[in-house]
Amino acid sequence: MHNRITAILALVAGLGLTSPAWAQSDTAIDAAGEADQVSHFTLDNGMDVVVVEDHRAPVVVQMIWYRAGSADEKPGASGVAHFLEHLLFKGTETLAPGEFSATVARNGGSDNAFTSYDYTAYFQRIAADRLELMMRMEADRMVNLQLSEADIATERDVIIEERNQRVENDPGALFREQRNAAQYLNHRYGVPIIGWRHEMEALGLAEALDYYETHYAPNNAILVVAGDVEPDEVRQLAETYYGVIPANPDLPDRARPQEPPQTSARRLVMSDPRVAQPYVTRSYLAPERDPGAQEEAAALTLLAELLGGGITSVMSQKLQFDEKIAVQSGAWYSGTSRDDATLNLSVVPVDGVSLEEAEAAMDRVIAEFLETGVDEAQLARLKTQLRAARIYARDDVGAIANRYGRALAVGLSIEDVQAWPALLDAVTPDQIMQAARKVFDDRTSVTGWLTQTEVSQ
Repeated sequence: MHNRITAILALVAGLGLTSPAWAQSDTAIDAAGEADQVSHFTLDNGMDVVVVEDHRAPVVVQMIWYRAGSADEKPGASGVAHFLEHLLFKGTETLAPGEFSATVARNGGSDNAFTSYDYTAYFQRIAADRLELMMRMEADRMVNLQLSEADIATERDVIIEERNQRVENDPGALFREQRNAAQYLNHRYGVPIIGWRHEMEALGLAEALDYYETHYAPNNAILVVAGDVEPDEVRQLAETYYGVIPANPDLPDRARPQEPPQTSARRLVMSDPRVAQPYVTRSYLAPERDPGAQEEAAALTLLAELLGGGITSVMSQKLQFDEKIAVQSGAWYSGTSRDDATLNLSVVPVDGVSLEEAEAAMDRVIAEFLETGVDEAQLARLKTQLRAARIYARDDVGAIANRYGRALAVGLSIEDVQAWPALLDAVTPDQIMQAARKVFDDRTSVTGWLTQTEVSQ
């Protein structure tokens, strides 16, 4: 892995209750910056460009977001989006293998990439006066990637070993794969981003080039530049380096198989002797943020935070402190996706408490919340915390670039991003309860137990 962060880790890390900084929930990243100085324009070849000015330090982040992730792969080629992400650090007609990252490092910067279900992104963080160099190299590998069979064999071994380390050797990761597959029977969100192992082993040059030539085109890309830059300067550089790349006239629509109506609760139990701490999880299908209509997603965001977003949340207070039957609990939701997302709950019981008892306690918390409603004082505290998070988030130009790129890559607009903080602030207890009653439908749920020993039900 080229140190990339994927949504396979974004959903859960460890026991499923935390996430990496680049893949935080909507409350943490997407709630930042009403005061962003944002410019937006589109090149003649269809490439979208977003410029976010922040002149406090002579630093710039360049990100290229392709509107193509693992959910856009062809059936039978799972993992090819992530595979190609690795391959893009190979050579081009002008850069030797590894020279891209070596050049970034030599100029005092850092670079990386990550693959998700809905997008693949590449970024560099560097001194502002090196932006032109970054654009020249990034534009080069958009069209001039050179791959050999040796490259394919080497990187295929790398991604398989990555799967060994991050999935096969982690019962929690194997469990999450099975849970996602149970949640999404027909949609590609049920296929792991890294790929099913038997399909990864069959990936070759033809599959990689097909994905590259189909999706890596300026009219399928978003350039986000954040930091100590001027919009006119970025426009000139973008036209010079990206604007000369021809659009792909055959770019396919992002049509994906959709889920049939889920009409029955689903369950799975997975046992593995390597499990250090058994736990129970549940996911519910939940709507994503929709362009121009984000109110329900805002209510779901606050619902997850109220229920299980920290030690003052409902689940933590009841299960960990009052009843003392859990060592950890949580709830999380991130609606920044192209299609239906999930709202998730998790409970890790203390020794001596069974998973059956932990699940019953989780059900009891949900039922009590639906009956008693939102604690308005708790909601006010949460909104205050989110307003503080917006201020702190402005200190990271990478997070700012990520916020806009991620949103645009799934079909949201700049206006949607900028409206999001006010929407969170405006959410009422009634809206949260309406969202809760809608999302907590057992028929759209998947409940899973991960344990050390076999369990009969």
